[in-house]
Amino acid sequence: MDALKTKIVALDQASGQSGSRLAFFPDLDSVWMPAITLFVYLAVNWWASWYPGAEPGGGGYVAQRIFSAKDEKHGLLATLWFNIAHYALRPWPWILTALASLVLYPDLADKESGYVRTLMDPNVFPPYLRGFMLAAFAAAYMSTIGTQLNWGASYVINDFYRRFVLRGANERHYVAASQIVTVLLMVISLIVTFNLDSIAGAWKLLLVTGAGTGTVLLLRWFWWRINAWSEVSAMAIAAAVSLYLQIHWKWDSDDPREFAYLMIITVAITTIASLLVTFATTPEPKEKLVRFYRQVRPEGPGWKYIAGEAGLQESDAGGGLAMQFANWALGCVLIYASLFGIGKLVFKEWGTGLLFAATAVAAAVLISRNMSATRAGEHVGEC
Repeated sequence: MDALKTKIVALDQASGQSGSRLAFFPDLDSVWMPAITLFVYLAVNWWASWYPGAEPGGGGYVAQRIFSAKDEKHGLLATLWFNIAHYALRPWPWILTALASLVLYPDLADKESGYVRTLMDPNVFPPYLRGFMLAAFAAAYMSTIGTQLNWGASYVINDFYRRFVLRGANERHYVAASQIVTVLLMVISLIVTFNLDSIAGAWKLLLVTGAGTGTVLLLRWFWWRINAWSEVSAMAIAAAVSLYLQIHWKWDSDDPREFAYLMIITVAITTIASLLVTFATTPEPKEKLVRFYRQVRPEGPGWKYIAGEAGLQESDAGGGLAMQFANWALGCVLIYASLFGIGKLVFKEWGTGLLFAATAVAAAVLISRNMSATRAGEHVGEC
């Protein structure tokens, strides 16, 4: 590890670039991460963009994990553990491999290929483990592809074809139609993939075309007025605005600065337009909203009207929004402290690493206490 750090510093000095590859915050004049781009990643992406597996207001991936748990408590803890493992623990093997590839192959034109180069280099990775790694790649790839194709086909058939094109057909017909749609989706995805230069480009395309939808997906839990048209308009407008900026104005999502402006403008237009659509369309039927409120009991003043229609008073037995936002903030502290703490320990910066680890443990303890208090309050409210 000491040798790796020394050689990375030497590469930084030889390249003449400002800042260090080992630093989290880049310089303000950094070419690869301008300040505006860092701002978008830290302050906008997490709530504004939708992409599979990280839906701001919850979605199919998250719901599947929660529903597979024994009860609500286990579902919550499993989701919290997933976030720690996914965002704090799993990145470090990637980061270390990337740093090693920079040292091993400093003249590599395509930096993304460094990961595979380390895998295929017999001096770096044992050949007897190469088949294991390729099997893992194939398994990860096929699980994602299978999920997306089945998910996409279910949207097309159940939410569109079955409702608006052909009603009342037998199940054999819909199964056959879903098989055809699955093949078509695969063909379309192959065409799109063929025209993408990198995996990073694919993720950036997803981010900018889903920018702004997160606002509606979050608001639906805090405001009864959000309806289906709010979500549909957000998805359509986000895709239209981002594609217009990229095709007509030639803004490149691979350019860090232009990617940031793409995100900001798309989020702003999508948010304003979807809210206007919300006010211009009729709300969801009152009986559905009341039934939803009775079952879910969403917190906050945004549901006060529906609580009255349901004949219920707003209850803070579960801690209210203040407790929920406190746990959200503590969860962010827990994950970020775990991320940086693991990194500092890996790089043998023991004092800073232990400080981050202690912060993560303290946040976890506070979340546990808040959850215990919330459950106790719920039982009192039930009594």
